[in-house]
Amino acid sequence: MARPDDEEGTAMASGHPPANGYLPVPGDAPAGKVSAETQNGPTAGCLALNGVSRDSTKATASGTPDGPKTPLAPEEETQARLLPKDPGEETPGGEGTLVPRIALSPRRFVVLLIFSAYSLVNAFQWIQYSIISNVFEGFYNVSSLHIDWLSMVYMLAYVPLIFPATWLLDTRGLRLTALLGSGLNCLGAWIKCGSVKQHLFWVTMLGQCLCSVAQVFILGLPSHIASVWFGPKEVSTACATAVLGNQLGTAVGFLLPPVLVPNTQNNTQLLARNISTMFYGTSAVATLLFILTVIAFKEKPQYPPSQAQAVLQDSPPGEYSYVKSIRNLFKNIPFVLLLISYGIMTGAFYSVSTLLNQMILTHYEGEEVNAGRIGLTLVVAGMVGSILCGLWLDYTKTYKHTTLTVYILSFVGMVIFTFTLNLGHIIIVFVTGGLLGFFMTGYLPLGFEFAVEITYPESEGTSSGLLNAAAQIFGILFTLAQGKLTSAYGPRTGNVFLCVWIFGGIILTALIKSDLKRHNINKGITNGDIKAVPVDSPTDQESKTVLMSKQSESAI
Repeated sequence: MARPDDEEGTAMASGHPPANGYLPVPGDAPAGKVSAETQNGPTAGCLALNGVSRDSTKATASGTPDGPKTPLAPEEETQARLLPKDPGEETPGGEGTLVPRIALSPRRFVVLLIFSAYSLVNAFQWIQYSIISNVFEGFYNVSSLHIDWLSMVYMLAYVPLIFPATWLLDTRGLRLTALLGSGLNCLGAWIKCGSVKQHLFWVTMLGQCLCSVAQVFILGLPSHIASVWFGPKEVSTACATAVLGNQLGTAVGFLLPPVLVPNTQNNTQLLARNISTMFYGTSAVATLLFILTVIAFKEKPQYPPSQAQAVLQDSPPGEYSYVKSIRNLFKNIPFVLLLISYGIMTGAFYSVSTLLNQMILTHYEGEEVNAGRIGLTLVVAGMVGSILCGLWLDYTKTYKHTTLTVYILSFVGMVIFTFTLNLGHIIIVFVTGGLLGFFMTGYLPLGFEFAVEITYPESEGTSSGLLNAAAQIFGILFTLAQGKLTSAYGPRTGNVFLCVWIFGGIILTALIKSDLKRHNINKGITNGDIKAVPVDSPTDQESKTVLMSKQSESAI
């Protein structure tokens, strides 16, 4: 457990002894019993410690040898348990029970906001070329395939780089991974600023390649940030919010480039100036976010936000092997089923988004503008779906039922979209497209959080990274296959192809065994030994490991 630092310290009352950093457990309290009520529980004024209410603790603590002489400060209302700072310390009562300290850090919102913001900028840079592809084709005097590669490089870079990226997250920590993601995103944006000349297409490709590498250090972090920084009652919403940043960046990428860079190919100087304005504006925002990442992004909060994180941080750290962790994940049958079903759903969404313009123009000739608006509708509806699904998970913790329900509704939405596309009323396409985006994109945080639950205590970054890799692979395969079917037989045949695969994904999801390991730890239910996964950055010289006693294990 890392020692308190000046930034993260939680205020104590003036009479509270700061040296020990824990509350004594009353000797008459039943050993091994810790209230399952978390920091967000309804009884804010009565904090339970080992079965004794907070008021009772204050009454009995004065009779203990080292107990506090004054009541706790009001700021401690958010802290459900306290843990000694140094290994081997024991509380004065309760058979030497160690009571872990859990608290929510206000910094968690800053970390989430900064991550979501630079994830937004990265997604914006992905889509900023393709939405005005004809403009860049004319400016750089290249084919449409060259412009398509500026987007496809994001997808292609992810698959081979995800393994070193997740290894880095597991072995070097969250802060370094975040700095690499934000820093490479910033560097790529600045390189693009030097490409605003018609013969420098290779420079803009170089900048885009760096942004695609940055994406590898971004897409796998939402569930990791949510688990490390947020409490059990907000973790799914936090994950959905982190995913939302990337989706919002895509939405902004649909809207902003056509406004900043109108089609003025008859005036090359004006066009170059407009492109330069977009590139420099993006670079300025990316630079600001990188500076904020350096200043505000920390490895983890001073105290764990949940029992699940406390168990990981306080368990005796064994010899960690990234290869063994990957092997464990692929031996986990429920995770393998989720990996395939997640890849099918997300890959199908990637394919639909990529070929949406082609599908719509087949039935609605000359509706390029509305095709872009329908794409925006998919993204915006998906953003709403992500947040609502995250809130629902935090409220119900029904991971499998929610995931299966959203999967089925996505299938229904895909069927409706497929068989109403050619009705001749484009308003119907707006409605069905929005419905499809709502459920398909809403599924993204569900898959991340469900994976964390069934693979705990394996690294969240590794499981999320594998899910994203599966999504990229299925996305490439589905886009190629559906594109050929659409060209040869029409959009309906291509969409039916996706419907068949999504139906198969429903069957795989139904077969997943819902073993909510992280949730059980947070609720006080243990099943077997939990081995620690590295959570500290090696540069964190302040960090320590706390060895938990048998009593504390039973308490948790």
